[in-house]
Amino acid sequence: MSAATLQSVQEACERLGIEPTPRLLVASVADQRLAEYRQLAGWDFVEEQRLVISTSRFGVGQAEHSNNTPLGLHRITEKIGGDSPNGSVFESREIIGTVAELPGAPIAHRILWLDGLEPGFNRGGGVDTHDRYVYIHGVGDESTIGQPASRGCIHLAAADLLPFYDRTPSGTLLWIAEGPFG
Repeated sequence: MSAATLQSVQEACERLGIEPTPRLLVASVADQRLAEYRQLAGWDFVEEQRLVISTSRFGVGQAEHSNNTPLGLHRITEKIGGDSPNGSVFESREIIGTVAELPGAPIAHRILWLDGLEPGFNRGGGVDTHDRYVYIHGVGDESTIGQPASRGCIHLAAADLLPFYDRTPSGTLLWIAEGPFG
């Protein structure tokens, strides 16, 4: 991660009184990638890998009903579907079928529900990431992974999502940036 990105994450955390988590996630909308970092000590992190993602086809933004991918500091607040079979399709966070039955399913495999942490920016009235139901999740049709295609969420291919879900605890911090990795 660039020094500027790390500085932005650290400043946001310090302003909000939030300690860094042992794992830190950084999503770049420009690069359509999600980087996973492991904490060495304090604010010293080492990159472990990058995954190909899809963010919103409507761009970035915070507003409710915009279908934009929200920027800034988030936390994974809830994990859904961990005991469900690969290929499960979700609606309102309940299993309604499988991708074999619903190949164009908009939400599949697993859900990691995001909570915005910056009051007035991605938390609270009209801009609340959690209330907007923004997730990291899979999809039935993975042909759009790597290009902006979602309605605000972050999509991952099942081959990446399933192990990512297992190794990423609730509470993990996620920084969503518009710009590229430095």
